[in-house]
Amino acid sequence: MQTIDAIERKFLKTNIPAFDIGDTVDVHVKIKEGEKERIQIFTGTVISKRGHGMTSSFAVRRIVQGEGVERTFPLHSPTVVDVRVRKKGQVRRAKLFYLRGRRGKATRIREKLHESGTLPATGPATAPAATPAPAPQEKK
Repeated sequence: MQTIDAIERKFLKTNIPAFDIGDTVDVHVKIKEGEKERIQIFTGTVISKRGHGMTSSFAVRRIVQGEGVERTFPLHSPTVVDVRVRKKGQVRRAKLFYLRGRRGKATRIREKLHESGTLPATGPATAPAATPAPAPQEKK
């Protein structure tokens, strides 16, 4: 088994972002049409992950013109160019196959705001004021 792991280690991708079940992701897939190659983006919700190492894969689901479309991508495949996380989702299941039977707003997933469950500590509301604003002048 050690020799197989050593061989597989050469082909593993290192630039894969951390994403979980329930996250909305953009999967950039290399499509070959005749002699031409192009990148197609498949945007959807991750409904399952499975495997480890070279055999790991994940399934993404989206709705196109009222029909559900699911695609399973091998994580370390050369046709998967990039995976970008758009939104983090907060779910309590390991597999979201129950979304197959739902339509419309019933397919929404609660968004994870921050790792600790609170709002992030960035932005203008928490930025310290550099200098106090001058007091308004009174008219005489």
